[in-house]
Amino acid sequence: MNRERNRVVVVTGASSGIGRATARAYARKGARVVLASRSGSALETVAQECHDRGGQALVVPTDVSDEQAVHALAAAAIAAFGRIDVWVGNAGVFAYGDFEVLPSDVFRQVIDTNLFGQIHGVRAVLPHFRRQASGTLVIVASMYSRVGSPAISPYATSKFSLLGFTECLRQELRGSGIRLRVVLPGSVDTPIYQHAANVTGRRVHPLPPAASPERVARVIMRSPRRRRFKTFVSRSQTAVLPLHDLAPRVYDAVVAWLLHHVELREHNVAASTGTVFAAPDTADAVRGGWRSRGVRYMVGALATAAATALLLRARNR
Repeated sequence: MNRERNRVVVVTGASSGIGRATARAYARKGARVVLASRSGSALETVAQECHDRGGQALVVPTDVSDEQAVHALAAAAIAAFGRIDVWVGNAGVFAYGDFEVLPSDVFRQVIDTNLFGQIHGVRAVLPHFRRQASGTLVIVASMYSRVGSPAISPYATSKFSLLGFTECLRQELRGSGIRLRVVLPGSVDTPIYQHAANVTGRRVHPLPPAASPERVARVIMRSPRRRRFKTFVSRSQTAVLPLHDLAPRVYDAVVAWLLHHVELREHNVAASTGTVFAAPDTADAVRGGWRSRGVRYMVGALATAAATALLLRARNR
């Protein structure tokens, strides 16, 4: 049985990466997809992809950091289709740079988009879910909801806060008939790294191995049917959680090494605010081109060797 056919699904951050992959996946199952991102022209491309895959699509240009715009998004979905079955909160931006160097307006905009954008979405859709006595919120968080790393303080702050918010919300929604699910990906092969604000002076790369956005989209689609509140994507990266919790000094040494030897490469890269304040006019790719198998294995092996050496050295002290 196709459970997704005719479901009404709102997807924020739908013009690239995980959001675009999720919209395609729902459309392929015959869902009615409401597409939201800052660029209407980019969304028209995604809407055509949804139509080509057998779904219906409604384009609603939305800056999720604007609360009234998010309420208008929910109202547009209800006006077009009569209800909302699933709300996928996915929009996000990234910034790289030491806290003292990052401009304060960049830091604030990352928080406004990644955290308050999700909060605005929940506030907008919950009244509709209450009237229906049903509905599912799927919140895309991150591995950085659980661990930190140098040079990404606004992103980690937004994602840590998001997990705390959803923990409280889950408790408040008990017995309401409304489901809340949180998806926590590790590195994902999307253009978010190319689009990140960057004041490090070096070129940014994700930590390998990067999961495919289609894999994350599958987890998002399955999560409303699962009892599990939190689902991690990329189990290889969740292996750092015990190290973070039980040996924080070792964890700090490992992530510092990874930042300077894996994530940041090349030099003399000009500072940029990326897409933190303004989106591209055209739809960007689903993938970012980070999944070169040879490079993944080589860098993964180097990172594993470095982490093992640091752990052994800490144990011998």
